[in-house]
Amino acid sequence: MTRAATKAALIVNVHSRTGARACDHAEQRLRELDVPLGAVHRLHDASRLPETVAGAVDGGHDLIVLGGGDGSVSSVVDELAHREVPLGLLPLGTANDFARTMHIPTDLDAACRTIAESHIVDIDLGLCGNNYYVNRASIGLGARVSEAMSPFLKRRVGPLAYPVATAKALSRHRPFTATLSFPDGDHEDQTFPGLLQVGVANGRYFGGGQIAGQDAGIDDSTLDVSVIRQGGPRDLLAVARELRRGSTTDTAQISHFRTRAVHVHTPTALSINVDGEVVASTPREFSVARNALHVLTPETWSDGS
Repeated sequence: MTRAATKAALIVNVHSRTGARACDHAEQRLRELDVPLGAVHRLHDASRLPETVAGAVDGGHDLIVLGGGDGSVSSVVDELAHREVPLGLLPLGTANDFARTMHIPTDLDAACRTIAESHIVDIDLGLCGNNYYVNRASIGLGARVSEAMSPFLKRRVGPLAYPVATAKALSRHRPFTATLSFPDGDHEDQTFPGLLQVGVANGRYFGGGQIAGQDAGIDDSTLDVSVIRQGGPRDLLAVARELRRGSTTDTAQISHFRTRAVHVHTPTALSINVDGEVVASTPREFSVARNALHVLTPETWSDGS
């Protein structure tokens, strides 16, 4: 679907990895491409992203151009879910997994051209309780990684921030037990002891290029759940290889489920990392919001693969 905007708002998280130096160039390039910018917001406080997006939508802007990374996207989708206002993305973050899923180029000029071409697709969002997300929610190691990941680390080492933060998180992690139940009855309820992580993916990519599944898509109405058991260094390397290539074959270290909804319970409350930010805790139900978000993508995009 192609639909030209009449008034767009450019909203940039200047604390995203390349946000500060990209904002002026993005504004100039979008104007050159005749994107009708009605407002430009350079935010030095990322916590203001949701209210700024909500204000822009309420102010009659019919396109939100967001400059930031996965955390920026995840923080504003609550304001755009099931609304008629599409999202145009300038990938300025560290991992840019959502941009990778949507085939949005990380080159700034190319991303601006993608927005100007106005090709709109509908995608699913994940729901962690009442919180929408785009890529993945995780319990266990993922929450520890989020705690170890700082803006300074992201700016200093870029994508290498993920393995660095993961190494720190592993040193602090303690195995946990989780019970998974499936409201639709498509899988048997199961309890898993000695876990490293439970992941619930909506998008295809997460964690700096890991793959939820070779056939995983962001418009397939399902979630890809991975349950990873604690193991030694050799076991963890094997799991990392499996996640990099998107295998969904069960092994001694990892079990996979594809479902529309899953409830995760742990004996004690554990933090939940949603697209890089800790926003909730267990117990929690995860589900799919079908066709909840409109996104500007290259015309070659057909699905999340």
